[in-house]
Amino acid sequence: MAGVPSFVLDGPWWGLFVFLCGVVFLRTQATYWVARWARTGADAVADRAEEHSSPRARLARRFSGPGMERAREFIERWGFLAIPVSFLTVGFQTMVNATAGYTRMRWDLYTLAMIPGCFAWATVYTLVLLGLWEAWVRSPWLLAAAVLLIVAAAFGLNRWRRSRRPAAPADPTSPYAF
Repeated sequence: MAGVPSFVLDGPWWGLFVFLCGVVFLRTQATYWVARWARTGADAVADRAEEHSSPRARLARRFSGPGMERAREFIERWGFLAIPVSFLTVGFQTMVNATAGYTRMRWDLYTLAMIPGCFAWATVYTLVLLGLWEAWVRSPWLLAAAVLLIVAAAFGLNRWRRSRRPAAPADPTSPYAF
């Protein structure tokens, strides 16, 4: 077929796609259930969570940070649409899935909302991995340039994102505060 790259026609891209769908499905379900398990522990020791040191209580305390608060607000604002959309992000996706479990979102509705996100995630990663493989087949130098370009773009986006964030006030109780 004219215009279709040979690695799409000849390569095992369907196998890679199915594998990545399975990986992301299992990972997000595990994140959901671990967060739900932590919530059960948090509820059991809510009145003494500061002094309790069980794994559930420690994990539940980790769900109280600003990232999880942003994920909770994102889910409240967008509803179930937040679940598949989060798969197009890096890092925030895990917080959204954990928040869905921690807030005890219904499992059946969560899973239905998660499946399109799994397909989108697997599609993006299949295309990226196959593109990198094609670059390797053509030239290892082309692969090195592609990886360098991806790393530079990620670094630049991260710096841009951090420059937009307001500086957090210093904690006056910190021994490093001046």
